[in-house]
Amino acid sequence: MEKQKTVMGLILLLFVSGVSAWTGEIHGRVVCDVCGDSSLGPEDHVVEGAEVAVLCITRSGEVLNYQAFTDAKGIYTVAETMPESDRWDACLARPISSFHEQCTQLGEGSLGVKFSYNHPSGYSHNVRTFVYRPTSVPTYCI
Repeated sequence: MEKQKTVMGLILLLFVSGVSAWTGEIHGRVVCDVCGDSSLGPEDHVVEGAEVAVLCITRSGEVLNYQAFTDAKGIYTVAETMPESDRWDACLARPISSFHEQCTQLGEGSLGVKFSYNHPSGYSHNVRTFVYRPTSVPTYCI
């Protein structure tokens, strides 16, 4: 609720000052690949509480660093409202850590994702899924 008030206050401030506002969103998922087979199956599950960092460079050259945690559905979200002239230009999303008991090893290809952010205001960018694996594969996977 507090974040919503802050965002609404920023939008109001931008509107009153005559600057056109731009809003963007980045989201993605974090899952546990239980068998470590690089394919998502019924034994795999989302990772709640995983930490993800999102670093964005704005059109004006400012570097913004965001920290997000996954919810009960394994989804993290970063959102921002700012003047159109300062909107995101390019971003890097990368997993930081998994607090899951068994699934703590970063899977192949999950080091990070760089992308251009060229969406108009109000749209979002979906980052491919980040994968963690257990330190030891359960016997039912072998």
